[in-house]
Amino acid sequence: MEAKQEIIEEKARTFEAGDLAVYPAHGVGRIEAIESKTFNGEQHDFYIMKVLESSMVIMIPTSNVASVGLRDIIDKKEIPKVYDIMKEKQEGTGENQTWNRRYREYMDKIKTGSLYEVAEVFRDLSLLKLNKDLSFGERKLYDTAQLLLVKELSTAKDTDEQTIISEIESLFASES
Repeated sequence: MEAKQEIIEEKARTFEAGDLAVYPAHGVGRIEAIESKTFNGEQHDFYIMKVLESSMVIMIPTSNVASVGLRDIIDKKEIPKVYDIMKEKQEGTGENQTWNRRYREYMDKIKTGSLYEVAEVFRDLSLLKLNKDLSFGERKLYDTAQLLLVKELSTAKDTDEQTIISEIESLFASES
């Protein structure tokens, strides 16, 4: 029963103006404001979130936080798990699949908003990149995964992005 209660509380997460949060596939953003708008005679509340990397502004209905995957930044104590995922050796990281099938699978993982899934995508594409040239789509996914990882990890660790890039590079350097 306790586990269910935790899940319910997590889904009911509310954010305040100024809070940092992660929006799937877009990354870390700051809740700039909470605004009410009226549609069809009904009033709805929205988080106004500005994505840090791109300055894109997103309106997220407060009632849809769980369904869109808006979440807190990963806790600092979870970072070693993300690094462990990137260090895992995966046999045949999808090399036997067509690039477009890999692309779809990786895109689905990125869209979940889970940093662990993003880390898997980055790891797989990094390992694939060692053996062959990535397609244009795969290179874009690689860049997206790296951007999402670096931005969230640097925010969680309260450090600069170059430090995180160096840490990630050292994970793969020790593997080769």
